[in-house]
Amino acid sequence: MSAERDPIRLAHQQWVRHGWKDAADGMAMVTSLTRVNQLLSERIDAVLRPLGLTFARYEVLRLLAFVAETGGEMAMARLGSLLQVHPTSVTSAVERLVRQGYVVRVRSETDRRVVLTSLTEAGKAVVEEATAGLNREVFERPGLSPAQVAQLTALLAALRAEAGDHVQPAPVPSR
Repeated sequence: MSAERDPIRLAHQQWVRHGWKDAADGMAMVTSLTRVNQLLSERIDAVLRPLGLTFARYEVLRLLAFVAETGGEMAMARLGSLLQVHPTSVTSAVERLVRQGYVVRVRSETDRRVVLTSLTEAGKAVVEEATAGLNREVFERPGLSPAQVAQLTALLAALRAEAGDHVQPAPVPSR
């Protein structure tokens, strides 16, 4: 797409023309991030939709699969904390996964207020299939070089930290 037809560049020019020069670069960055999110979401959905999953439900399954490797269960509150989502969102995702037969919920025997979640065998199978597909179709080929991926990840970490997220230093690139 040529620069003349790039809608974000055109919007940037309009911002400047309307006297909002100080906000133009930030608007272009935010709009670009939003568009990239849409593009990546389309790629992610193409992998997960045939499996009956959304990315939110996939994240719950993947986290539970990591916990299952050590033979454990995870409290619903801990799931929400690690996924950085509202408890209502976690409850909704887990309820859907229970209906799909991928997750079971039980009350803790030591504290009946705590609800524990764990994967079923079907959940283990679908999360491994989903992970293989996402790795192959999205994560291994995100559209940038490994150096660019590391640079962008560091820049996004700075944005997250500025917004109040707890951010650790970026890992060393694996390639």
